Amino acid sequence: MRAIELKSEHPLADAVAAYIDSTEDINVTEFQSLTGRGVTATVDREEWFVGNLKLILENNILVPDDIQSKIPEWQSHANTVIYFASSQFVHAAIAIADKIKPSSIEAVKTLQESGIGVYMLTGDNSTTAKSIAEQAGIHHYKADVLPAEKADFVKSLQTDGKVVAMVGDGINDSNALAQADLSIAMGTGSDIAMDVAKMTLIASDLSRIPKAIKLSRDTVLTIKQNLFWAFIYNIIGIPIAAGILYPFNGFLLDPMIAGAAMAMSSVSVVSNSLRLKLRK
Repeated sequence: MRAIELKSEHPLADAVAAYIDSTEDINVTEFQSLTGRGVTATVDREEWFVGNLKLILENNILVPDDIQSKIPEWQSHANTVIYFASSQFVHAAIAIADKIKPSSIEAVKTLQESGIGVYMLTGDNSTTAKSIAEQAGIHHYKADVLPAEKADFVKSLQTDGKVVAMVGDGINDSNALAQADLSIAMGTGSDIAMDVAKMTLIASDLSRIPKAIKLSRDTVLTIKQNLFWAFIYNIIGIPIAAGILYPFNGFLLDPMIAGAAMAMSSVSVVSNSLRLKLRK
């Protein structure tokens, strides 16, 4: 199983490969990744399957009773179950718990309190998805979602007039990232996710998302302020320099004062921009 998982780019495959301590040299051929289901490979001319229940059922593989009886309990504790099977029956199953960071719970809370709706899309089953959503404080979630369905869900939100930001880290998220108005990739994710995304968070920490959104809003506000100061100097200064007041009171703007005013325009814009460095 470890030899097969080493060829996969899925984050869970790395976890499985790291957990199984084995130095046995196994020749894996005909490796194939099946989007949203798992992988298949050939070892010593025999086909093997590693993936979720969809993959097992599609290939009519028998799940022994002793394994099947443990699945509901694992899923109720927010575990993702991976099956390891030959073409006849499942030989083993591994339950992987994706520990939720306290910072992720705080990030979800911050986003929702700021009026941003949070949706969780996952390929996991509904039992696992519900448990994770409850722990993270997420009110909206969809389970058993394939990669193409993630993109379709994003599109449906956009059709409803919503501006959608998509956060993802894997190959399965790339379609949805490309569809979203704002795509955010995690720095520890797959290369394709980072290539598609418009923004990449270097740290794998969801608390950076509210900070990134706040910084973006502050940046846009600063741009608007800079445009105001740049235009206001010119709107007032140019007509005076052209002598608009001369017929009324004989006032002409001294060229030195005009030059100083233009310099102050640049100083105010630069100084206002530097204030972004002080934002937390």
